[in-house]
Amino acid sequence: MRTLMIEPLSKEAFAPFGDVIETDGSDHFMINNGSTMRFHKLATVETAEPEDRAIISIFRAEALDMPLTIRMLERHPLGSQAFIPLLGNPFLIVVAPLGDAPVSGLVRAFLSNGRQGVNYHRGVWHHPVLTIEKRDDFLVVDRSGAGNNCDEHYFTEEQLMILSPH
Repeated sequence: MRTLMIEPLSKEAFAPFGDVIETDGSDHFMINNGSTMRFHKLATVETAEPEDRAIISIFRAEALDMPLTIRMLERHPLGSQAFIPLLGNPFLIVVAPLGDAPVSGLVRAFLSNGRQGVNYHRGVWHHPVLTIEKRDDFLVVDRSGAGNNCDEHYFTEEQLMILSPH
């Protein structure tokens, strides 16, 4: 079974999968008579249909036992999905490139520093939210609308991977 190497999250490394939402190194301009720095358009909400809407939710995640066997990934074919940590805690991200099904050998793992969020592009395969803390909160921006917006893929026994952050 392959052990996933955990990479630090960076805009360049994560670009094939989506956007890293962070202020470090991001363009900005001043607003509110110079009292506020706006880091503008750090990610774009993607929706499939004109009647779809972008929504904002909070997910409260419970930590899974580590090391974790990666048995499945999911994707959202009708819209993007962003996760922004609310409590400043690092969290794990597991992704695979676009395709009809995720390829086990192309799965990658990243570690957010707790000040970085991610926006999975529409159709990108990813593991459901992976908190390192016992419980953590995330601001989630995604799509609401008609149609099935969650495909799940389960790996065969030969394709399973291990995620071990310690």
